[in-house]
Amino acid sequence: MKNTMPETGGFFSRDRNQHPPALTPGYKTTVLRSPQRALIALDGTRSEITGPVFGHGLLNEFDNDLIVNYAKPGESAIGQRILVHGRVLDERGRGVDGALVEFWQANAGGRYRHKKETYLAALDPNFGGVGRTITDEDGRYQFKTVKPGAYPWPNGVNDWRPAHIHFSVFGHGFAQRLITQMYFEGDPMIWLCPIVKTIPDEAAIRQLIAPLDMNQAIPMDMRAYKFDIVLRGRRSTLFANRMEGN
Repeated sequence: MKNTMPETGGFFSRDRNQHPPALTPGYKTTVLRSPQRALIALDGTRSEITGPVFGHGLLNEFDNDLIVNYAKPGESAIGQRILVHGRVLDERGRGVDGALVEFWQANAGGRYRHKKETYLAALDPNFGGVGRTITDEDGRYQFKTVKPGAYPWPNGVNDWRPAHIHFSVFGHGFAQRLITQMYFEGDPMIWLCPIVKTIPDEAAIRQLIAPLDMNQAIPMDMRAYKFDIVLRGRRSTLFANRMEGN
C-alpha cells in the first residue's frame, strides 16, 4: 500500500497528427462510424484523474495464462507458446501501478471463440482467448498465451488482419477504458492491413509492434515479446477508441 497522494494536475497534450483521419474509406466501417461534427476536448474531472483503482481480488488463478485458463485439466491450448510482457507507463515514463490490463485474441488458427465468427479455421476446445492481469508497483504486467493466427475479414475482396492481440487498460486517470492492439515484429502483413494503413505516422505504427525479447524467453518452453503501453502525452500509444486524445 502506498501513502503518496495521487497526481491531480493537468496532463501533457497529445500529438493528434499520429491519428488516422476519422473518415478513411479504405477501412470501410469508418464511412458509417466517422463523426459528422468537430471533436470537442473536455478537461478531466478530479474523479477521472484520481481513479478508479483495481485490486487483485478481481483475478482468478489463471487469468493471466491463456494456455490453460480455458483448457480441460491436464490439457492446454494448441499453438506457439509465448510470453507477452511490458509496462504500463504515464506520460513521464513512470510505471502505473494497479492498472487492470485485459487482453483477447484469436486462436493459433486465426479464429475467435464468438458465435458470429464466420472464418472456417477450427476452434481450439482448450483455448478461450481472453484474460486479464493487474500491473505491479512498477507498472509491469505479463501473461502467457499462444501466438494468434492471421484471419480474413470482409473489408475488401482479400483483406486479412495480421496476427495481433487486443488490449484494454483501466487505471488511474481514466473516464473510460483505453483499447489498442499489439502486432508482432517481422510480420509483413502489418503493412498490408487496411486498418494499419489508416495511421499516417509510421512511428505510431511501430509503437504497436512488439519486438521479440529472447532475454525473457523461457528455455525449452516459450519465446517472449515486449509491449509497453504509454497512456498519455506526446509519446502515447495509439488507442483505437480514443482517437481524439486521452
